[in-house]
Amino acid sequence: MKPQGAPITPAGMAALKARYDHLLGTERPAIVEIVSWAAGNGDRSENGDYLYGRKKMREIDRELAHLARRMKVLRVVDPAAQIDRSRVFFGATVTIADEDDNQQTVTLVGDDEQDAGAGQIGWNSPLARALRGASVGDLRVVSLPSGSREWEVLAIDYG
Repeated sequence: MKPQGAPITPAGMAALKARYDHLLGTERPAIVEIVSWAAGNGDRSENGDYLYGRKKMREIDRELAHLARRMKVLRVVDPAAQIDRSRVFFGATVTIADEDDNQQTVTLVGDDEQDAGAGQIGWNSPLARALRGASVGDLRVVSLPSGSREWEVLAIDYG
């Protein structure tokens, strides 16, 4: 039996696959063409196009390998298929309020697709760990570098 991998949303997996396909189908062939052209110009030891191209190709190959490894171990979880919608699980969009009644809406997504500026927090972030399993009205304390804060769950959505 395959061990359970880290969760990711279908949109997150599609974004990783799109990045992989773009690197493999567009960026790498363009760099290969530049390196081939530069290699034909003679002395490679002082050929900037050749040296930079080889360096860029190694970076692309490294990212391709990283993406391939991640996509292989990730487990796609569709939030829309969540049966118990009364509690916070992976993929939930949660509206919370702190002690000063400042509201914030966050979506719990995979660590590979988190974007705090867009309100998407990683599944293993301190706030997401505190919110897991919470219901509307629950109070959760989150320990942050700036100190502990208490959040109340106001709404849960899996839309």
